[in-house]
Amino acid sequence: MLRTLLPLGAALLGASGVLADSIPTCSLTQKCPESAPCCSQYGQCGVGAYCLGGCDPRMSFSLDSCAPAPQCISRVMPMNSLDRIVDVSEYLGDASKADWVAQGTPLVYNNEAVLLTMPANSVGTVLSSTGYMWYGNVKATFKTSRGAGVVTAFILLSDVKDEIDYEFVGTELEIAQTNYYFQGILDYHNSGNISLSDTYDNYHTYEIQWTPDSITWLVDGQVGRTQKKSDTWNATANQWNFPQTPARVELSIWPGGASSNAPGTVEWAGGPIDWNSADIKTYGYDFATFKDVEIQCYNATSAPGTNNAVSYTYNSWLATNNTVVNGKEGTIMNNFQDTGLDMTAGAKVGASSTASASGTKSTNANTIPGGTSNGPGTAEGGDSGSSGSSSGSGSSSGGSSTGSSSGCSTTGFSQNCDSGSSSSGSSSKSDGGRVVGGERIIGASAFAVVIALGAMMVL
Repeated sequence: MLRTLLPLGAALLGASGVLADSIPTCSLTQKCPESAPCCSQYGQCGVGAYCLGGCDPRMSFSLDSCAPAPQCISRVMPMNSLDRIVDVSEYLGDASKADWVAQGTPLVYNNEAVLLTMPANSVGTVLSSTGYMWYGNVKATFKTSRGAGVVTAFILLSDVKDEIDYEFVGTELEIAQTNYYFQGILDYHNSGNISLSDTYDNYHTYEIQWTPDSITWLVDGQVGRTQKKSDTWNATANQWNFPQTPARVELSIWPGGASSNAPGTVEWAGGPIDWNSADIKTYGYDFATFKDVEIQCYNATSAPGTNNAVSYTYNSWLATNNTVVNGKEGTIMNNFQDTGLDMTAGAKVGASSTASASGTKSTNANTIPGGTSNGPGTAEGGDSGSSGSSSGSGSSSGGSSTGSSSGCSTTGFSQNCDSGSSSSGSSSKSDGGRVVGGERIIGASAFAVVIALGAMMVL
């Protein structure tokens, strides 16, 4: 659901110590400059990680400014450790070395699940898959979060804002909301609900079956909804308003009920968020528990939907499935000063996908769009009965039904909007909280899209 969320991108990008308004912004009508050619998913321009997952070629300096996207590889991803999760500030494009890129603080729970955490006055956590899907099946087993204003999401999101969603509101624990978007275009007729048993108390397996002709949403193997491409023709624009470009899987938890969000968003999210909720008091954070994720590629013999080379790129600004190229271009950059225009311009940082933590990676704000200085950690306390995923672009500047903070301190990639209070949780890591101050833009529109739209507004 893309609702409205304005300054989230600015908050994330400003987290590295450089003011967001010092970074060029980008949109369909304002492309990035050659000096900072990549338009990140947050709607701001830079190099390095800006050019990796979420980089929108339509808004970048040129189509080849973004690094090629790793093609689909079928895989089963047990969520019982953090070994295959890397922080956004350490990922250089090698999808063989990591399954997920993290922003915020994922924690391992009892070696059996990964918690996506949202401490008080933060905007939660998002995991984005390193590999892309160009059609195929993806399923995730998890329990959602709970409470007014707390949203969990499991979505597919492409770099050009095609999107397929599952989203869960913490006050509606017997409803799974579904939605889809073509290039981020808002259409309230695209949503639909699926009824099921309590999503906080029970694990459910949510599945998206995506082909060039249809989308099917399933819960525990039972079809809940089907959308045919043939029913999405837009005669005015002379195009199919149907998701059709390579997408990443995103899991997240976010505060739809933050006071900084639009009143309509807060109402949709079940009301103002309670930063003194039972889970925050007990564990130190609201959270979503993910048990496993499985991706099955479409494996078409000819486009669209192939994965028989190395990567995906675009050969036209139209960014439709007939403009996707499944080619042999590499996906790995040498360091965080590189771009898709020159993937090996700088000295190589190590031999893997990650930069060392010893300071060899760049700390320029224009190289890392968001993230957390804390990185993954271990949950000393948790409840396997609660979980959630969210690509949602929630926002929170500290507002809640029980208290708020008017100011946010920024350190590294972590932001704290209520330095005067502390949580009683037992997490061994603090959150990589990111402050937001705007509105969600179109529904479940992933954590990324909302950030993108928000950042574009910071002009």
